[in-house]
Amino acid sequence: MPDQLTSLILAGCGGMAGAYAKVLRQVEQHFVVLGRSQAGAEKFAAEWNVHVGYGPHEEQLASLETVPATAIVAVSAASLSEVTKALIKFGCRKILIEKPAAMDPVAVADLARFAEAHGVEAYVAYNRRFYSSALQAERLIAEDGGALSLKFDFTEATRRIEALGKDAVELQGWFYGNSTHVIDLAFFLAGEPRELQAQSCRALEWHPAGAIFSGHGVTRRDVVFSYHANWLAPGRWGVEIMTRHRRLVLQPMEELFCQHHNTFNLEKISSNDELDRLYKPGIYLQTKAFLAAKPDERLLPLAKHASLFAIYATIRDGGVYSKS
Repeated sequence: MPDQLTSLILAGCGGMAGAYAKVLRQVEQHFVVLGRSQAGAEKFAAEWNVHVGYGPHEEQLASLETVPATAIVAVSAASLSEVTKALIKFGCRKILIEKPAAMDPVAVADLARFAEAHGVEAYVAYNRRFYSSALQAERLIAEDGGALSLKFDFTEATRRIEALGKDAVELQGWFYGNSTHVIDLAFFLAGEPRELQAQSCRALEWHPAGAIFSGHGVTRRDVVFSYHANWLAPGRWGVEIMTRHRRLVLQPMEELFCQHHNTFNLEKISSNDELDRLYKPGIYLQTKAFLAAKPDERLLPLAKHASLFAIYATIRDGGVYSKS
């Protein structure tokens, strides 16, 4: 159980912050909330019966008698880097940052260097690594002796996204801020790419970097992979892992299906998904892992995340990636 006398900063008061607040309450972890707007702060305070500050984050931090050493950053994607740096300047030394931590490869690398220079233990929150479906897939892959091949699809529901009213900066960075959820889980299960050839074409008005993506390669575990995503057409996220004995299908990613030899049927694999039903999927186990004293291999260090952006940039923009 967390130390009741030790507080934690929860930066943000939107939907994701609420998902973390629900878990923090359940595990009896005291937290201090830093909001931005007065209206958002008042709404969050009423929902969670907690005091919520608002205004510039540095001013709020300066007003605290003691700044907690631990923080979770769940602000808008465009503000993640700015808020994280402010927390670091005021003494936070263990931080969980919502993906993508910053909006482009240069900004992510800069944030990682800043955190390292201040001796900060920083992680990026890819909660799908903690889905019950992903944990079960990981066990079955290991049981079968590892993955042989992989394919995935990060097609985005563009018409739904366009109706969300997001600002231009967040929309332009949508691939890094959202699609990498799929890519991260795929490579977490099958290994980081060693070689990659990628194509990117077409565009959306709000995402000029590309709208149709395809590519193939091999991971450091010698797993052959391919992917296809078309944001101009209907589709949905999905990851498929092939082993000697099974085809494992995460589509939707909250559920796991399996195809065996000598059948064309996909069988749903049951798993203990109670936590994913009670809380936003993956958030409970991710938060518990972050709060634990012992590092969890499913938590993605910020420095590692920054190094992966060379791969993400190749997938988004097209080209060739190779690393021995």
